[in-house]
Amino acid sequence: MKLYSKIYSVFLITFLSQIVFAQINNDNIRLKTLQKSSIDKKYIYGKWDEKGGAETHLTYLGNVKTKKGKTYKIMTSVWLWGLSRRATNRILIFNNFNQYIGEYSVTMISDLPQKLKNGILIFKNKSNDCDERVSSKINFKNGIPKQFFRECKSGSGDIYEFYSI
Repeated sequence: MKLYSKIYSVFLITFLSQIVFAQINNDNIRLKTLQKSSIDKKYIYGKWDEKGGAETHLTYLGNVKTKKGKTYKIMTSVWLWGLSRRATNRILIFNNFNQYIGEYSVTMISDLPQKLKNGILIFKNKSNDCDERVSSKINFKNGIPKQFFRECKSGSGDIYEFYSI
């Protein structure tokens, strides 16, 4: 019984240390990317390889000034992690002072927007399952939408909700 307890303890400590120490400090790299203000340029932090590790891809899409005078900065984030190279994909929203406001978590990398133009996020279908002639546009000029529908084909797609802390 003690042998199983020791094995379990070693496994638990090893697993938790991988989670705690492998992740990059998101606040620092997000701020660094926002301060550079390079629109549509992808920045890669960390390194993923076949043995594990984690890598974060951040792309600043630009800012939106709402009709009420608020400014929002929009960034996409792809966090690659784990031995099977899983991806966590987000659309991040910040205020004019580079403070995190909230995010939309999206399912696939191909579900992330490609451009921000005149306050409108533009999504293009790049997935084999979706109709490439269909694109979705989300207007931020009236503020941050609580949710949006991203069409894939023939009126089907996904609804994504805004989450803030």
